[in-house]
Amino acid sequence: MSAPPRVLTVAGSDSGGGAGIQADLKTMLALGVHGMSVLTAVTAQNSLGVQGAWELPVEAVRAQYRSVVDDIGVQAVKTGMLSSAGLAETVAELIGGTDAPAVVDPVGVSKHGDSLLASSALDSVRTKLLPVATVATPNLDEVAQLTGVHVESEDGMRRAAAAVLSYGPAWVLIKGGHLRGDAVDFLTDGSEELWLRAPRLDNRHTHGTGCTLASAIASQLAKGEAVPEAVVAAKEYVTGAIAAGFVLGGGIGPVDHGWRFRAARSSGTQGT
Repeated sequence: MSAPPRVLTVAGSDSGGGAGIQADLKTMLALGVHGMSVLTAVTAQNSLGVQGAWELPVEAVRAQYRSVVDDIGVQAVKTGMLSSAGLAETVAELIGGTDAPAVVDPVGVSKHGDSLLASSALDSVRTKLLPVATVATPNLDEVAQLTGVHVESEDGMRRAAAAVLSYGPAWVLIKGGHLRGDAVDFLTDGSEELWLRAPRLDNRHTHGTGCTLASAIASQLAKGEAVPEAVVAAKEYVTGAIAAGFVLGGGIGPVDHGWRFRAARSSGTQGT
């Protein structure tokens, strides 16, 4: 049998399983692609926050990437936690030499407000990593961190997108989940524009949302979809995952990456 489309995530490990590498691989499985991983950091993390983080050496990250890409090959790459300038620059160089679309999630802080990106790495993300991105997916806090543009309403999302696009990604998806009202995201390549709206869901268990969305976009790109169609499908998937987010531990629980499987099982359309 032929292999499914292959997607490589380059990100940190979340020991609680809600975000990072764990969320990426669950998303990829749910969307029918083969997920592979390059670990960039190990975190001690649970529903209450990040208790510790340890970055892997650049040599280990490079070796993992080359091992996968040179033998197995990839149809898309997704990046997450790259906490230092050295890691950001190394991964940018690797992606630049890989003939596959790349989704860059410029992770700056955790859901709990813990910093995951050194201030000294910001310039490397701007000048090295964003220019090799097919799609960059910053949230509003990350937009402010990278560009200095602060968005308080939907009206500012075009300005935010322009600021991020000035660093060179082909497309940018500005995630407006921190605004009031509907969950609104804005996708553009500087000429084509697409607004994506979903109802604001009354569920605080949203750990891993950003990782899940970026991985879903990468999965759809690996299947051959164009960027707008991939983002629409990813938004639909992550909206369902947020709706099904569940309590885990004493803090913020994760989104449910397997919500479609569970929905199919409960409706009797899938075997038990």
